[in-house]
Amino acid sequence: DLSLLRFISAELTRGYFLEHNEAKYTERRERVYTCMRIPKELEKLMFFGIFLCLDAFLYVFTLLPLRVFLAMFRFITLPCYGLRDRRLLQPAQVCDILKGVILVICYFMMHYVDYSMMYHLIRGQSVIKLYIIYNMLEVADRLFSSFGQDILDALYWTATEPKERKRAHIGVIPHFFMAVLYVFLHAILIMVQATTLNVAFNSHNKSLLTIMMSNNFVEIKGSVFKKFEKNNLFQMSNSDIKERFTNYVLLLIVCLRNMEQFSWNPDHLWVLFPDVCMVVASEIAVDIVKHAFITKFNDITADVYSEYRASLAFDLVSSRQKNAYTDYSDSVSRRMGFIPLPLAVLLIRVVTSSIKVQGVLAYVCVVLFYCGLISLKVLNSIVLLGKSCQYVKEAKMEEKLFNPVPTATPGKPAGKQQSMFKSTQGISTDENGSTSVTNQPVHQKENTPSLLVTSNSDQFLTTPDGEEKDISQDSSELKHRSSKKDLLEIDRFTICGNRID
Repeated sequence: DLSLLRFISAELTRGYFLEHNEAKYTERRERVYTCMRIPKELEKLMFFGIFLCLDAFLYVFTLLPLRVFLAMFRFITLPCYGLRDRRLLQPAQVCDILKGVILVICYFMMHYVDYSMMYHLIRGQSVIKLYIIYNMLEVADRLFSSFGQDILDALYWTATEPKERKRAHIGVIPHFFMAVLYVFLHAILIMVQATTLNVAFNSHNKSLLTIMMSNNFVEIKGSVFKKFEKNNLFQMSNSDIKERFTNYVLLLIVCLRNMEQFSWNPDHLWVLFPDVCMVVASEIAVDIVKHAFITKFNDITADVYSEYRASLAFDLVSSRQKNAYTDYSDSVSRRMGFIPLPLAVLLIRVVTSSIKVQGVLAYVCVVLFYCGLISLKVLNSIVLLGKSCQYVKEAKMEEKLFNPVPTATPGKPAGKQQSMFKSTQGISTDENGSTSVTNQPVHQKENTPSLLVTSNSDQFLTTPDGEEKDISQDSSELKHRSSKKDLLEIDRFTICGNRID
């Protein structure tokens, strides 16, 4: 008997049982809990990563000058001890001297760049034009960062490679000029970014600052609707850490320039404080929303950020080993794309032009400030090393610090040998099919030759297709495993060649 009354009665009394689809609703509830955990886990990773960048940044101002002085002292006093060593200087000392010379040359070159003229030139542009310029600067900064560390690494290796090997390069001097040119151009680029941000702070209607902050929310649209795996999300997290730390330094430069214009009046600092908080808050909000929806759409748990943190801690611990093959600041540069030298050149240029040092008391204050920076650097390094050891132990990654890494044998490509070495390790995958950094390799056979103790954090896997082809000849299972790379083998430049579907 169909009637309108029976239909309304059925709609009012209709029942259903959620327990009939328990798995579905449990999964939805877990997604909500994951989104609620993202802010805490993400900020813990960001907090740890920002202090890693700070440690690498303070190294340029504190320990690098001392290391350069010790290297120069060894070079001058070497005839007194005799030429008992084939090397005049150790490779690390050569790299330190090169960094110091590049820093000094670029600092003097920056004196020919007029900050005031650049400020008034940018201030005279329209708001829309400045918005476009700022977006172009962000893209250029990423391109410079992706190629800059390669230029510096090429210089370091060219200057320190063994002499008996066959030379297949253009020489140390051309590489040195390329590195100086890169650092100088990148420092100018960051100066233009800081000047544009300073113009936005000093504009009367704050329209430019509002448009620049809204640009962060456009980043959400370009990220959350793409497919991400754990390795891709790890790369994005490293980029966000670098971007946030760079923004903090840019805000410091803007505050220094504004305080100089107002004769260091502390009242003006409170005028800048709301705008600074607004920029920082928008950056944090965008990162939280972006990561929350990326993890939701790709079914990634919040525990993955602890793996990312353990991977960054692994880099720090491995760089402290006696036979480490890279400096920690270079490791951070490769992992996050944060190169301290251009930013340090710009900060030194701004500080020296904003603060005038005159009189004995002023120089005493400078010396005390330098001692304070050294104390801060040492304290930060000790705390980071302790926390990194804790994170590595929690992730059960101690054995990876002592895993042998195969060296290329004559007549055999290094990529194939590395692939064969990976095939002997038991790499387990998680529920999503991606490799976890906390997984441990199976114990090697007794006849495996012992090699140097190195880490896998900086290996450049730029030919994944070739590796998969080699492994597919062994078995289809190993081919599937090789397509998912361990987080310790992913750096900023490895991921650039991988397409994100």
